[in-house]
Amino acid sequence: MGRRILNDALRTMVNAERRGKAMAQLQPISGVMISFLNIMKHRANLCYIKNFEVFDPHRVGKITVELQGRIKDCKALTYRQDLKAMEIEKYRTRMLPTRQWGYVVVTTPNGVLDHEEAIRQNVGGQVLGYFH
Repeated sequence: MGRRILNDALRTMVNAERRGKAMAQLQPISGVMISFLNIMKHRANLCYIKNFEVFDPHRVGKITVELQGRIKDCKALTYRQDLKAMEIEKYRTRMLPTRQWGYVVVTTPNGVLDHEEAIRQNVGGQVLGYFH
């Protein structure tokens, strides 16, 4: 159930971007989704999203996301593939279209990180998804 929540939210954002909308509403929410959105907002050089706001996180809740218009594709993997720290770069080159942009998001013992931070900290984990 939790893996579908993230996938549905990311697909909602991509569909809103393709329609040219400025905002997307995501519902229901999870802690992993909030971590994924934080990476999209802060870690990316291109700032894929402007801002997001969480409403009522203790119940079903919803998130309002302000879109930039820069998301080409964003997917969550329903199977969480295990990666060692040395395999992250190979996985990134296989999944992302170019070396200039895009991020693979990995859940590690140190928290949810993008591929650059995971390589820098030399930790492996499970792939949550990717965006470019």
